[in-house]
Amino acid sequence: MIPGGRIQDKYGPKIGATLGGLFLAGGCILAGLMKSYTGLIIGFGVMGGIGMGIGYAAPTPAALKWFGPHKRGLVAGLVVGGYGGAALYIAPLATYLINNYGLSGSFIILGVLFAVVVIIAGQLLSWPPEGYVPPGAPAAKAGSPGKTALTTVDWSPSEMVKTWQFYALIVMFAGNTQSGLLVINNALGIGKGLLGASAFLLVSFGGLINAMGRIGTGIYSDKIGRTNAYTVNCIISALCLFMMPTILGSKSIPLMFIAIGIAYWQYGGGLALMPSFTADFFGAKNLGFSYGLVFIGWGLGFFMPQIGGVIKDITGSLDWAFYLSGLVLIAAVILARVTRRPSSAGAVAVAPAK
Repeated sequence: MIPGGRIQDKYGPKIGATLGGLFLAGGCILAGLMKSYTGLIIGFGVMGGIGMGIGYAAPTPAALKWFGPHKRGLVAGLVVGGYGGAALYIAPLATYLINNYGLSGSFIILGVLFAVVVIIAGQLLSWPPEGYVPPGAPAAKAGSPGKTALTTVDWSPSEMVKTWQFYALIVMFAGNTQSGLLVINNALGIGKGLLGASAFLLVSFGGLINAMGRIGTGIYSDKIGRTNAYTVNCIISALCLFMMPTILGSKSIPLMFIAIGIAYWQYGGGLALMPSFTADFFGAKNLGFSYGLVFIGWGLGFFMPQIGGVIKDITGSLDWAFYLSGLVLIAAVILARVTRRPSSAGAVAVAPAK
């Protein structure tokens, strides 16, 4: 995502989306043709990973440039909602392809599909024309208190990494991600305990809530603020994690779906909040590269599934992993509450949207 963000900032979203589609498609096709573990690593792992990173860095920064700060949450949520919602179609499609064409044939067919869809859709992405000013927030009604306009400031990446707020965003991202990944990584196993062969329904449900959480969180973050939205999501998710052992022990399917759904919502919501946080803090001009750097926090969040696996090996359950993950969420909320926009000294100021 980091070089993908630089490509987006320098050459535009079409180039990034096209390259991402080609790498992902080529990786899937290569994995299908090689028919080996090495092919999976090189094709799907390396080339597919590069493609997803470059492609993911293209649409969100481009979309946010068209809208003012008061719409950032909604726009980011809509864009990344597509990424989360992919689980709704890709799981049944992949199952059908594997059953009818085998694993290798499925990789090849999916590679061709990804190439066609991503490359064609990527050509529709564009930056606003030079001199474009995003529409401002609606004027306050007569007699109602007005809101202070947000000042847009564009930071260069070299200026951004000198601020403590940049590192706070990375830690906040990791805190948000770790709990979601812990649940996502174990959702199928949790579902099998109560649903048996129908456990895939829990995963599909989670994919739907993941997408809805991105859009929903984006919407109310524009109303109540990013920090408040982050706080609400993380605190409710932490409470569910603390209760997860009791919920799973009760064998209640409705409660299990609710608890898993909240974890997916919180995880998806973070992926809408963090690009908006980054744009709010450091401006939209270099958002591709800036968010690529902040996205390091998402990768760091993988520590919790690993720790959860160790805890399960030692204790025979994920109970203490859920407790630990909930505590990390609370710590992330405390950090979010004390983190404010950095001073704009040295950065390039841009006139507020009219």
